[in-house]
Amino acid sequence: MTAHPDLAFSPDGTFRVVQFNDTQDSHTPDERTVQLVERVLDTERPGFVVLNGDVVNGDMTTAEQVRRAYHHVVAPMEERGVPWAVTFGNHDADSAPVTGMTAERTAEFLRTYPHHVGGTAPGVSGGSNQVVRLRSARGDATAFALWLLDSGRYGPATLGGQFVAVEPYETIHADQVAWYRRTSIELQGSAPEPVPGLMFFHIPLWEFRHLWFGSPTEASEEAHAAAVAKHGIVGERNEEEATAPFNPGLFHAALERGDVKGMFCGHDHVNDYSGDYFGIQLGYGPGSGFGAYGLPGDDVHRLRGARVFELSQDHPGVFVGTRVVRAADLGIDLSPEPRRLPDVPAGLS
Repeated sequence: MTAHPDLAFSPDGTFRVVQFNDTQDSHTPDERTVQLVERVLDTERPGFVVLNGDVVNGDMTTAEQVRRAYHHVVAPMEERGVPWAVTFGNHDADSAPVTGMTAERTAEFLRTYPHHVGGTAPGVSGGSNQVVRLRSARGDATAFALWLLDSGRYGPATLGGQFVAVEPYETIHADQVAWYRRTSIELQGSAPEPVPGLMFFHIPLWEFRHLWFGSPTEASEEAHAAAVAKHGIVGERNEEEATAPFNPGLFHAALERGDVKGMFCGHDHVNDYSGDYFGIQLGYGPGSGFGAYGLPGDDVHRLRGARVFELSQDHPGVFVGTRVVRAADLGIDLSPEPRRLPDVPAGLS
């Protein structure tokens, strides 16, 4: 469990979290990605930032380029003194065969930044599993938990002697689900209720698709229309949920524990919907990176943005709600032509 001296609710009992997803670029990123991070920070003034996977892509050829790619994204938080953490996505270690920047080496580099928070749970699958505790405004007790899980990279081509043809992606592993459940119980201790929290991981669970259609078996416009009313769905779904062939049981574990008020992912850049699925808010953070794929044609950057979370100790369950902030609303140019930063050394920490 990770504690950070600056992570506490404000004296008025409020706290704000921002999620950026899929900034996914190289050491010469589109400058508008950095503008988006900077303007969201200056407008929303969060107490914590989650970079929820695919922070960089696999285009780099040296370790220095990978470090520079990360630096472009994390520098705005460092300059403003905002605590931040990373959940790894499927692309973050794509360059490792050439650059040597594995998840382990990347994590080691990120820990050199003063405002980076946390590490990873030992002996658990993945390299970015942690729970970040927020202290109460009324003492040192943990009032809220931010769960960060590594949803893996790519699944095997075959499993059990059979060809895996559904999706090529990995997902949360059984030992991560067990770690979450065990740690959740430890956090609660002897308290009558579990510590409420939000959970972040990059690749969506099957339950995200089930939310959109209101059912594990339906996939029609009629089913979705009924689900909008039943689950309070808002936002867009412009591509199918790209998830693993198997459901790891994380949603059911969270439902059983009753502590996680919302689960939020990225990965599918042109989805930004959210809704209440049997008491747990499920939602996408929109793609934040102007160098990654977006909508077709001139609309390519229309959905670029970030997701904001409002917390209050005076609200039942602490989690008040979430909303999306658009790049367009922050005055950022949405023209389809790239605007690359020059290939010059970044001022690394």
